[in-house]
Amino acid sequence: MAVKIRLQRHGRGKRPFYHIVAADSRSPRDGKYIERIGDYNPLTKPATIHVEVDKAVDWLLKGAEATDTVNAILKYKGVHFKKHLLRGVAKNAFSLDEAESKFTQWVDEHKNKVLDHKDKHHKDKADRSAKLLEQEQKKAADRDAKRAAALAAAQAEANPVAEEVAPAVEEAPVAETEAPAAEATETPAE
Repeated sequence: MAVKIRLQRHGRGKRPFYHIVAADSRSPRDGKYIERIGDYNPLTKPATIHVEVDKAVDWLLKGAEATDTVNAILKYKGVHFKKHLLRGVAKNAFSLDEAESKFTQWVDEHKNKVLDHKDKHHKDKADRSAKLLEQEQKKAADRDAKRAAALAAAQAEANPVAEEVAPAVEEAPVAETEAPAAEATETPAE
């Protein structure tokens, strides 16, 4: 019996949720399985993955083959790294405690990378939102300026006489005030 580690689809239409299972390669995709190893939700950002690492390593050591997608998930969660470390323990390259400490160190580093990526994703999203808001405000300001200019032009066309009369009225009083001031300065000089 050939065992495959593969995804078993659950969830409604266009909202998939997967179980990671060890199953006989002859059984249907969503059919009978030997053991459930974890689950995978690709709809969250970043994707939510829960894998029981020891079970997955155990199945891989027994000769189970992972499908391409599950293989990528297992690499991401460090299952292949732990399998590699356990081979080193079997060859007496280092002890089981050293292997466990190396694996926990790798998990901690990888967790920080995932959290950094998640923080970067949220920061990029906030930056894009701020940029879009700024662009919308600029467009609104330009639109308001064009409307004001069009309104002023429409008012100028509607009242051309009022604009011509107003400057003439403003200039006349200015001219009268300047003339007596000039006469006053000339008179004491004589």
